[in-house]
Amino acid sequence: MSLSADIKKIERSFVPQDFTITTWENLEPFFKTLLEREINSSEDLEQWLKDTSEIEAVISEDACWRQIKMTCDTTDKALEESFTFFCMEIQPKLQPYADALNKKLIASPFTKELDQEKFYTYLRSVKKSIDLFREENIPLQAELSVMQQQYGAIAGKMTVEVNGQEYTLQQAAKFLESEDRDLRETVYRKIQDRRLQDKDAMHELYSGLIAKRHQVALNAGFANYRDYKFVELGRFDYTKEDCYQFHEAVKLHVLPLIDKIYAKKKQKLGLDTLKPWDTEAEPAGIKPLKPFTTGQDLLKKSEACFEKLNPFFADCLRKMDELKHFDLESRKGKAPGGYNCPLSESGAPFIFMNAAGQMSDVTTMVHEGGHAIHSFLSHNLELSAFKEYPMEIAEVASMSMELFSMNHWESFFDNADDLKRAKEHQLERTITIFPWIAIIDKFQHWVYENPMHTIEERTATWSAILKEFSTNAIDFTGLDMYREIAWQRQLHLFEVPFYYIEYGIAQLGAIGLWMQYMKNPEQALQNYINALSLGGTKTLPVLYETAGLKFDLSPDYIKTLMEFTNEEMEKL
Repeated sequence: MSLSADIKKIERSFVPQDFTITTWENLEPFFKTLLEREINSSEDLEQWLKDTSEIEAVISEDACWRQIKMTCDTTDKALEESFTFFCMEIQPKLQPYADALNKKLIASPFTKELDQEKFYTYLRSVKKSIDLFREENIPLQAELSVMQQQYGAIAGKMTVEVNGQEYTLQQAAKFLESEDRDLRETVYRKIQDRRLQDKDAMHELYSGLIAKRHQVALNAGFANYRDYKFVELGRFDYTKEDCYQFHEAVKLHVLPLIDKIYAKKKQKLGLDTLKPWDTEAEPAGIKPLKPFTTGQDLLKKSEACFEKLNPFFADCLRKMDELKHFDLESRKGKAPGGYNCPLSESGAPFIFMNAAGQMSDVTTMVHEGGHAIHSFLSHNLELSAFKEYPMEIAEVASMSMELFSMNHWESFFDNADDLKRAKEHQLERTITIFPWIAIIDKFQHWVYENPMHTIEERTATWSAILKEFSTNAIDFTGLDMYREIAWQRQLHLFEVPFYYIEYGIAQLGAIGLWMQYMKNPEQALQNYINALSLGGTKTLPVLYETAGLKFDLSPDYIKTLMEFTNEEMEKL
């Protein structure tokens, strides 16, 4: 199929062209119309689904822009109020209608006449939503939407001073690559001390979120929020036991490789002990990698890199640039992190990140670029719901792009040694991220199985889990007060609970696709495009199969992938 990034905004036929969401009163009539409309044939039903999809796209895009604007500037009260208004005044009133429309769809005799293969995952998801819906959860979910954003507001204010200049924590992290070990230690401690200042606020916020989430689960008839969330996230294809198996596989097959990576790092730096501020450093005389200068430079180099992989990929970035759908550089008052936000009506997504001139920013950019390509490839699916793909395939889109693009990183480095170092950095990161994923996931299982825990119990459990997955190659002596709150830097815990194991599952998928790519680049990219073009219209195992992958979390499969990654690292 020929691919084009010339994405078109969805034509409105049910909602007026000039309609914008200002109040619930101006939005509600569309839902009343849909609810009251008679459905007398399968054609009527298909039209009704299209109209429902159209209003869903309008609302989703409106909500996304409110969030994008607020994260780009957490200091602007009006932007925060606009987002809060949506969470408190629009969202709660939508939910009963969404439930009523779901029930209308399932009750219609014509639903059986829909193409059952095409609509299977959608109808499965609708039934799940009906099962989970509880009127009494509406205000709780509205409060949670607002509370979750407080994390960005607290973290967005965190800055440190280095050499008389103020830096965000993201910007300050570049000093951890310096050849000056004393400077690295100083900056590491400044960053951690700054986090310590807000540890109580973070604890309090997290405790409040846990209590409300637990109540949501109880209201819906679940024993705990973990069990509720597995259903809400649509984890139809794996269980909590599969997650535990993944944790064990990481201990067995990943930690030994990590010990090896850091032993080599220690030797390279000529150190007796490797401290946490040494892991990103280079030996004296070797300057940190400088892959780009400004956000615009990062974008142009990413386009050049994607062009070599597949011109369509580069066209996607160009289209987003033309629409001004990027905010790439770190600055004070901007929320932390990075994301690709799909915009369901206009189609071209928005990429937000906090670039500070480091190698890890290149990884973030190509990662979010992979998500963006997924948005482009699935935009033409006929219903908004078809574009809601499982996170376990969404992260394959982004993580595969990190590995695919490595072969074309000469766009960022004109020096062969720098290119080799960059690839080494990427492969190390591909492996070293696994224990952190297992730690965050295992911690969340405990947190929500034991929602009445104290802060002391939380800290003790976190420390025990951290120790269980820690490498012996790094010396953390005297740094316990920092280690105890290390979880607070992970925004997923606050904003998107239980969304983290997906990165581990997807990293396995990405390594599998990269193995294909090293044998046959054309075929691997075609498999990638084919799988992403399906959006959420197939089950997770089928999406993986379309990408030429196995959906497998077993220790044996993980061992095979780790051995391959290790072999590729040895070649460098």
